[in-house]
Amino acid sequence: MAHPAHPELARTGPIAFAGSPIERADQIRCDPEQLAAQMNWRARVLLLEDLLPQIDDTGALVWGTLADVAEDAELVFLGLLDEKPCFAAVPDSGAGGPAYAMPRAWAAMQQLSPEDLSIYGGARSLVDWHARHRFCARCGSTTKLAKGGWQRSCDDCGADHFPRTDPVTIMLVENPELNGGSLLLGRQPRFPPRSFSALAGFVEPGETIEEAVAREVWEEAGLRVRDVEYIATQPWPFPSQLMIGCHSMTDDVDITLDELELEEARWFSRAEVAMAMEDAKQDGAGEMAPFGVPPPTAIAHSLLRWWLETRT
Repeated sequence: MAHPAHPELARTGPIAFAGSPIERADQIRCDPEQLAAQMNWRARVLLLEDLLPQIDDTGALVWGTLADVAEDAELVFLGLLDEKPCFAAVPDSGAGGPAYAMPRAWAAMQQLSPEDLSIYGGARSLVDWHARHRFCARCGSTTKLAKGGWQRSCDDCGADHFPRTDPVTIMLVENPELNGGSLLLGRQPRFPPRSFSALAGFVEPGETIEEAVAREVWEEAGLRVRDVEYIATQPWPFPSQLMIGCHSMTDDVDITLDELELEEARWFSRAEVAMAMEDAKQDGAGEMAPFGVPPPTAIAHSLLRWWLETRT
């Protein structure tokens, strides 16, 4: 398994949704005969309800069999787990909303083990993409599932379509001279009260990661950054992003807020960040902490932990 650019981030804890134990088995999904042979009594089907995981009394994912899905269901081949073929059924429609708008999704994420969370995240992204891409983007005709669910094909025009992942930069912005080292964090109107997180934004066509970081920070906060450094990535299945965690430096202090994107942006000292993280660790109400940190399932939480433990 690939390690992040900073091994010390891995030492501080796993990144949510990463590290799936499923072997993707490309050699099977690309071979129709081998794939058909997996559709037997040993096959396991990950049971989802409106794209949410079903969880048993022990907090584990619930797996069913092929008998638990409709005969005409589109089945995505996830791969092999303990040498057993694993599938997930494509729902009638996609989720149609980000994670923050789905309280049940947040609750489920807190229950699952890191391995189960990674399995669920990968399956959710894949079946959600299928549910939202039933028609050809070239000619508008109905598409059909191909290569075990890792492709959709159009018989009318011959176009092939593949599951997409959208790159998103999420970045810590540090001013090393302000209060002995401070971080810029922002809050969007949809965040819970007093909650702050790292700034983030989609990488646009024709941009490098470094350019996307600099542009987003300038657009949202009016700060010029330098020394952009990659830290780690996180797959984020709402619906399907790759969060690219970065750290950057700035010599600017004054914030010019983009009020269309952010409700507030502030500088927080190392002591304030440490207090907020400790409050989250103790599962406190957050009333004494200077702000509420992102949940542990978010890479922003891991980046804050990394900053406290490695930046001096």
